[in-house]
Amino acid sequence: MQVSMKLEIRDSPGQLVTALMPISDMGGNIKTVIHEHDYASDLGSLSVEVVLEIPEERLDGLMQLFRERGITVIRFGEERMHYQQSVILIGHLVHTDLGDTVDQIDMTGYAEVTRMSLAMPAIDERSSAKFTIKALSREDMDKAIGILREVSRKKNILMIEPLEF
Repeated sequence: MQVSMKLEIRDSPGQLVTALMPISDMGGNIKTVIHEHDYASDLGSLSVEVVLEIPEERLDGLMQLFRERGITVIRFGEERMHYQQSVILIGHLVHTDLGDTVDQIDMTGYAEVTRMSLAMPAIDERSSAKFTIKALSREDMDKAIGILREVSRKKNILMIEPLEF
């Protein structure tokens, strides 16, 4: 089974390895790790997002190992969206209702914007955003990208696509 987790770890050397070792110890296979050190909390902790494959019967053992090693599981869920692509949008993103742009993908039920990084140089200048979209299937991803193309066209936003396959 493929699952997604968000873990909270202490911001100190060796903690990422400490957080990932229980997955290996329980026979899990790590598919993705997102560890952004720039986003430490005021409490001296960091979050780490992990997607892994593990036999369902070993999940309880994995959660127990996390507890024993002081790793907090903030979010846990079965990973149902297996296809991922990223695109860059450039234009007056905030002024053209960025929330609506995201909602056009999210409300499909088969795709969602799972990550977004926004840069706004000045209030009257164009902004840019990297959208990461996940979808249930390759066909669903193609439909989601098509929706985003149409939304971008209507809102006069430049879309650079896709950044990975």
